[in-house]
Amino acid sequence: MKGKQAAITILSLALVATACSGGGTEGTGGTGGSDDPPTPGGSPQAVENLNPSGFPIVDEPIQLRFVAGRSATTAQDWNNVMLFDEYEKMTGIDIQWQMIGTEVLSEQRNLMLTGGDLPDAFYAASVPNQDIMRYGMQGAFIPLNDLIEEHAPNIKQLLDDNPDIRKGMTMPDGNIYSIPRVYDPEFDSVFYNPKLWVNEELMQELNLDMPQTTDEFYDFLVKLKEANGGNAPFGADNINRIIKLFNGFWGLQNKGSQHAYVDIDPDTNELRFIPTEEKYKEMLQYLNRLYEDGLIDRDIFTINSTEFTVRLQDDRYGAFIGWDPISYDLGEEFVGADVLEGPHGDKTVVKNSTIAGLGTFVITNANKHPEATMRWIDYFFSEEGMRMFYAGFEGVTYEVTDGGEIQYVEEIMNHPDGLSFEQALVKYLVWPGGGMPGIISQSYFFGGESLPSSIAAADKVKQYMNEEAWPAFSYKEEEVDRMNALSSDINTYIREQQAKFISGAASFAEWDSYVQTIQRMGLEDYMQIYQAAYDRYRSDN
Repeated sequence: MKGKQAAITILSLALVATACSGGGTEGTGGTGGSDDPPTPGGSPQAVENLNPSGFPIVDEPIQLRFVAGRSATTAQDWNNVMLFDEYEKMTGIDIQWQMIGTEVLSEQRNLMLTGGDLPDAFYAASVPNQDIMRYGMQGAFIPLNDLIEEHAPNIKQLLDDNPDIRKGMTMPDGNIYSIPRVYDPEFDSVFYNPKLWVNEELMQELNLDMPQTTDEFYDFLVKLKEANGGNAPFGADNINRIIKLFNGFWGLQNKGSQHAYVDIDPDTNELRFIPTEEKYKEMLQYLNRLYEDGLIDRDIFTINSTEFTVRLQDDRYGAFIGWDPISYDLGEEFVGADVLEGPHGDKTVVKNSTIAGLGTFVITNANKHPEATMRWIDYFFSEEGMRMFYAGFEGVTYEVTDGGEIQYVEEIMNHPDGLSFEQALVKYLVWPGGGMPGIISQSYFFGGESLPSSIAAADKVKQYMNEEAWPAFSYKEEEVDRMNALSSDINTYIREQQAKFISGAASFAEWDSYVQTIQRMGLEDYMQIYQAAYDRYRSDN
């Protein structure tokens, strides 16, 4: 199992950075301006060349141009990766990949979309929801509804079995323009992530019980600080992790992680704006107390994931929010914490949405072979495709144990030339870095969420997960610009004030002024647009 844990370490850290896309190399995909009409299907010759099932997908080889986001942890060039080289042999489709670094992906993707020099598809592109709708309506992204029904049996089955996923993929005009990355609904561990972990060995040394309430957690951290030479014992790689976790202990964010600022008021069953609620103020006051008493890392507002990992490995923290401890090479001293009960009796885990990323794959109007392209992506939603994507090829990248478990071969886990796991893997597979379309399933996903410690941590709390986790809402074309402007101003102000309230830079005596400022920034309009999106979502139930 040590080898599997090493594999998990890399994937868990890689998933922190979402892979995206960009593009433009020689290929059959021409240029297509955003004023071009939607392309419902390929040419008659392209369809005639298509096999309805099985491999190859096409009788006569074709070439497509895909733009892909390249994170720091994936291969530099997917044109030279075994996964896609072998898949080309299986399908007859040669993908010409252009890799664009995730740090410049948004800018480069926008230039392509506004300039009209489109690839055949964006893969792992992290296309924002509003852009999916905008460029779908304008015709740069083609509707996929019929293509899914006719040429994507695996995706169709997923949507038929999970109407909420179909609903989350469908734009207000009734069309589906993108293929997402989704969590298997049976895989509890991915729905509670990152998790709260506590050092069990340290607890035993100090004769401490697992905290059950927020008050007990405060006392618990005080004891850890005393044993830690006065260093803050609680950390995360950003403040948002902490706010999301503690929202649940105050009964906030009850419709999941995709909706940080809006949920349902259980007393009225109406939408409520979380950052102006009294319970939210109480939650910030609690975090302010932790911060001012030196129980939260003082650098929580500026720390990055690298420094956070260093501090974890230096035994700085006795409790942290993050991925599985194995991901940070911490061993087994940390265990999943119990769900804390807040001052009003709330005891909730803010659940992640089944749709982990909506804009991970779109087909553009430059594509002359949309049917073949849909069959190409659909395979990765099958059992065989998921295994190939994450595990690779038996006898080359993985082997099956006598117990039927898939594990990477020794050359990948312990490379003879001293390559890291990641360096040994990326010439075969592309998943390090994350952000790809497909299904995150416990059966084939080798990330930290599949480790026994993560499974145990999720099992402990799954009864407290939100019953429903909404996908991100989408907005009509006439709503997008107004909502973007409102969100930009309001969200920026909220984040600034969060930091000030928690750190003590702003007094809670200023709370009423803070609420009034948000109202003046257009909160009423913001909630009206949100309500319209929610009504559309609810009407599909």
